[in-house]
Amino acid sequence: MIKLRSAAAALAVAALTLTACGSGSDGQQPAASGQPRVLKLWHYESAEGAMGKAWAAAIKKFESTHPGVTVKFEEKGFEQIQKTASMVLNSDEAPDVMEYNKGNATAGLLSKQGLLTDLSEQATKRGWDKLLSASLQTTAKYDDRGIMGSGKWFGVPNYGEYVMVYYNKDLFKKNGVTVPTTFEEFTAALDKFAKAGVTPISTAGAEYPAQQIFYLLALSKANRAWVDSYELYKGKVNFHGPELTYAADTLADWVKKGYIAKDSAGIKAEDMATAFIGGKFPIMVSGSWWYGRFQTEIKKFEWGSFLWPGNQLAPGSSGNIWVVPEKSKNKDLAYDFIDITMSKEIQNLLGNSGGVPVAADPAAITDPKSKELIDNFNKLTSQDQLAFYPDWPAPGYYDVLVAGVQNLINGSKPPAKVLDEIAQPYNENLADLGN
Repeated sequence: MIKLRSAAAALAVAALTLTACGSGSDGQQPAASGQPRVLKLWHYESAEGAMGKAWAAAIKKFESTHPGVTVKFEEKGFEQIQKTASMVLNSDEAPDVMEYNKGNATAGLLSKQGLLTDLSEQATKRGWDKLLSASLQTTAKYDDRGIMGSGKWFGVPNYGEYVMVYYNKDLFKKNGVTVPTTFEEFTAALDKFAKAGVTPISTAGAEYPAQQIFYLLALSKANRAWVDSYELYKGKVNFHGPELTYAADTLADWVKKGYIAKDSAGIKAEDMATAFIGGKFPIMVSGSWWYGRFQTEIKKFEWGSFLWPGNQLAPGSSGNIWVVPEKSKNKDLAYDFIDITMSKEIQNLLGNSGGVPVAADPAAITDPKSKELIDNFNKLTSQDQLAFYPDWPAPGYYDVLVAGVQNLINGSKPPAKVLDEIAQPYNENLADLGN
């Protein structure tokens, strides 16, 4: 998934003059004498978020080790890159290195189209394959069909992420609600808020958050074999089976019961988050990519987080990945920048800023909230509980799920019809792959 996902809505361009040496290695041509080289960098993390802070520090570290290079940084919106990546990377406007969403439908598709550089040699040479666990390497590798989990390295993940329940401790206390430890207690809490006239869950049907709730409900009835079938095509998926039927029926029912507002079908992720930050909702279900921002911006109430109660599986994976477009003009510099983001210095900063590092020194993480965040991620990874994201299986599936979940929220189509509609493109993609 789908980070995430800090929802930077507008394009911001900042040019930083950084120091660099242009060796012209890895097949790159050195700049003409007296002409500076330019590293074009794109990512979609907000400046106040954990990853935004870490990548800003990585740029400064790049400055200290690369005299003479100009870095042109452009902050893109998640949706913007999601919709235009194939077109842009197939043009002369492609950046040298960029953050991109992992999974079959995104990085896998670009790798299959020949738009991404094979990083396998660099992964071995620079030790990235030693820093990342096997489970985190799943989203770095893609086969000839663009299916994740094996094949060549086309990306480098340098943080982890997972979906959790954020909660407003003050509103919980005011309404006499305790932190639930079972799914039954969770739904009882939602019901208590609703009966008190409080819509409990802040969500966004116009983008990824609501489909993650849908997926969590499906995962409550699923096991690892089902996830492998759905995500990795290791078996057939029955879209009218107990997992997805329960998810569709329950999400529609939660809207009727007032647990989710009907107008959330048109809400975007940024508006969902700002509503929670403003203290308007007791609960927000979304990813760890919001954690650092909440640490910075929530000032008026106490907040915390917990894993979705009762589930043995949760949406999550490595974080988004650094990719090097095939048309990058400065691949050697791109590799150097990625390497810096994997350094202990940057990884430790990421961990203490509310992110989930993949190569930090555990003793260097001193912030209590950050420790809680990382401990929950380690629990999920150690027990093989990360289930990736619902939009990953097929190209264009993100928009399919957005439309389907919106129909469940606004009640425009019955659950069975929605399941038919999300099954069709999934099965068409399987047919295209020869499955």
